[in-house]
Amino acid sequence: MLPKALENVIDALGHLPGVGPRTAERYAYYLFRSDKNISKNIADSLLELHEKVKSCPKTFALIDSSEEVSPLYTDEKRDKKTILVVEEPLDIYAIEQTKSFSGTYHVLGGAISPIDGITPEQLHIKELVKRVEEDEATEVIIATNPSVEGESTALLLQRTLSEKFPELKITRLARGLPLGVDLSYADQITLSAALNNRTNL
Repeated sequence: MLPKALENVIDALGHLPGVGPRTAERYAYYLFRSDKNISKNIADSLLELHEKVKSCPKTFALIDSSEEVSPLYTDEKRDKKTILVVEEPLDIYAIEQTKSFSGTYHVLGGAISPIDGITPEQLHIKELVKRVEEDEATEVIIATNPSVEGESTALLLQRTLSEKFPELKITRLARGLPLGVDLSYADQITLSAALNNRTNL
């Protein structure tokens, strides 16, 4: 029989995605054996997470609670006429690390998934349409994940935007086989994208 406090930590950690019972036990025991300042820092950080982080009302990126709108939108060097659409806020930071994009972002808040109960109405699609209109956008880059849900969401976005803004340029991030990957290990969606996006040598 484990001490109640240790059981509570194991139970709490077990709610994290990808953390099973055994992993939760290892994490909890590690925290118990470690300097208690480590646990305190983690606890303090978790409390601040909800107090000091919020969603940008314009782009739905994550921002400090002291900010009104994301700096990635208000920065004068950013091209507001180009909007790159992603599923989740953390996708933005993956793209920002490339230092190859100078437009603005729009976070959908997920992808259409009937199994998970996520419908188009729950995504920030209406807000995207409003932004295209207000910022007089000339291009929307759809950067949803290469999954069944991501593809379905991309098709809906393309249809919705092209019907409302016939002159709007709608593009997708190039998709295909990453360097160093054998064909036998590639999934069907990746292989299909690689075939459809093939280039001349």
